[in-house]
Amino acid sequence: MNMHIVCSSKQMTRLLHTILFFSAFVIYADSEPVQFCKKKCPVEVTKGVNGLEKVTLTQNKGSSVEVYMYGAHVTSWKNDQGEELLFLSNKAIFSPPKPIRGGIPIVFPQFSNLGPLPSHGFARNRLWVRDDYHHPDTVRVADGVFVDLLLKPTEEDLKIWPHRFEFRLRITLTPRGELIMASCVKNADTDGQPFTFTFAHHTYLSVSDISKVEVKGLAKLDYLDNLQNRTRQTENRDTITINSQFDNIYLSTPKKIEVLDPEKKRTIVIQKEGLPDVVVWNPGEEKAKTIEDLGEGEYKNFVAVEAAAIEKPVTLKPGEEWEGRLEFSTRRL
Repeated sequence: MNMHIVCSSKQMTRLLHTILFFSAFVIYADSEPVQFCKKKCPVEVTKGVNGLEKVTLTQNKGSSVEVYMYGAHVTSWKNDQGEELLFLSNKAIFSPPKPIRGGIPIVFPQFSNLGPLPSHGFARNRLWVRDDYHHPDTVRVADGVFVDLLLKPTEEDLKIWPHRFEFRLRITLTPRGELIMASCVKNADTDGQPFTFTFAHHTYLSVSDISKVEVKGLAKLDYLDNLQNRTRQTENRDTITINSQFDNIYLSTPKKIEVLDPEKKRTIVIQKEGLPDVVVWNPGEEKAKTIEDLGEGEYKNFVAVEAAAIEKPVTLKPGEEWEGRLEFSTRRL
């Protein structure tokens, strides 16, 4: 028996439209990623400088955060008005294995030269991956947008630091524009050996002029002066101001530090847990001239205020975890 399929002109037109639509979709999908968000995606993965992958977090009111997978490096944090709150050098090098100058580099597993590794360890110049594992951060942010990242040692890393670890990092942007960084480091060694590390978020805060900025919350504390062979001294000022090269490690600090910028009429508030120390750093005019990836005069436009664990290194037995939490917010003066 012969069967005939008869299509009306309207049916044929619909069929052709359907074929053309899916053909166009396949061609487009094969050439570049397709975005399905009707509005701007709250979490968007794109290519950044030199083709390095980056994740952008955005909130409805306009605040945003940019994170490069290289180093799990936050390079931008903007408020609702689009004002940049972090400093990023115009000469920053986005080319592995060079670290990126500015933003928030992650210093792990060694701060500065306090150990056998290259200065500031290797986490800041490794490629991290997105992590589908449930992050241990127990503080939930309603309507916060976030990305979970993971770093594990490569075989090359194990040759210079023979310890297996899992470093999980959740970066969250809240509806009010606060930036939260929650870290969890686990000793994943199976040979029963503990390991010890030091850590810092080497945060470069954008300021109008370093000489006009005030750092509050560190009065009467002991500190190690890195410009004087880490001699231990006591801060006798209520408010820290910087007019030349400055490099102090403040010890056993309070949970809240404030950076006041009268010209920008704002205060950046830093709140932290599990990070007892704070480094305050600026290279000053002369030292800045020796830093190849720092533009001329750029030292005036940032202060590094680094939440850290330095004086008392963290020791983890196999299976143990350490958590650190850092939150940035702003308020108007």
